[in-house]
Amino acid sequence: MINKLDAALSFHQTALRVRNQRQELLASNIANADTPQYKARDIDFKSTMQAALQQSTGGQPAQQPAGLLQQTSNGHMGAAGGNGNLSSSDVLFRSVLQGSVDGNTVDMDVERNAYVDNGIRYEASLTMMSGQIKKMLSAITGQ
Repeated sequence: MINKLDAALSFHQTALRVRNQRQELLASNIANADTPQYKARDIDFKSTMQAALQQSTGGQPAQQPAGLLQQTSNGHMGAAGGNGNLSSSDVLFRSVLQGSVDGNTVDMDVERNAYVDNGIRYEASLTMMSGQIKKMLSAITGQ
């Protein structure tokens, strides 16, 4: 029974962990917007999530949720995935859109947009997870 509950919530648990770690990276970028030579960092959520799901299923290929984006250009970020706990290979340096005199690559518009987008997606995962829990409780209690 516990394994079924764990499996039912595993995807959202992993997504929340990876989104939380991405939120921390984005917050760090924003906090260091005025730090000379600071290089903006981010993760490729898709790759990191796929690797985390593969690890949680014991190395079996994880099923991809529908609607994931494909890398269609060499300019898009790409990365070797991680296990949900970011390693140095998961963290990427963001491409420089507009250079600055002090060598800082943080673009506040990009960072703010990514931060808000990631936060909204985090809350959506919480809402979906909450819905799953409510359905399970309803099935258990018969209401």
